Amino acid sequence: MIRINLLGQARPKASRTSVPLEATFQVGMFLLALAMAVGALTLDWWQTNSKIQDAQKQINSLKQQKTELDQIKQQVDDFEKQKALLQQRIDVIEQLQRNRNGGQELLDAVANTVTRTETLWLTSFGRKGDTITLIGTAGSINAVAEFITQLRHSGYFQQVDIKDTHQDENPAVQLYDFTINVVFAPPDGRPAVAPAPGPAGQTPTPAVHAPVSSTRKG
Repeated sequence: MIRINLLGQARPKASRTSVPLEATFQVGMFLLALAMAVGALTLDWWQTNSKIQDAQKQINSLKQQKTELDQIKQQVDDFEKQKALLQQRIDVIEQLQRNRNGGQELLDAVANTVTRTETLWLTSFGRKGDTITLIGTAGSINAVAEFITQLRHSGYFQQVDIKDTHQDENPAVQLYDFTINVVFAPPDGRPAVAPAPGPAGQTPTPAVHAPVSSTRKG
């Protein structure tokens, strides 16, 4: 389509507004600062995210180690239970062994102690656990004192405690009845007390003297 200017006047040209150089510089600086801020935030986010990932890896590794340690601890606990059970069985077997051998050892220790004391014999012998009750008769108070000394020096008896001692009622013979409590405690790793040597260097067979006949009290 053709346009015709009927007025005969020149068409005005559109004016252009000029932008000051200072304003352009400020806009550029703002955009540069904005870009730097975005870059710094992006870098910081990337570093933080990297640290988070590293921390998560460490957490996963520690969790795995904890799981392994828990398994090892469970195995150790099982071993400790088995060890305790085995130790109980060993203790029972050792106790049975001591009980089996301790009876003869006790009789030997008592018999050899009695044979070292003159004019003294036992009329009763009782045991309750490790506590031994010895009831007997002696020809004198000194014999009773010597018997107590022999018990203490034998290495097989502790806590020697004389419960009773009195003169026998028989006026014809001067005798003393006694009751002594002792604790049987044989030394570990030591053999039974050796019998006291008899006449001519012979070793008598350990035995507790026979009880006194009750007819002497009539």
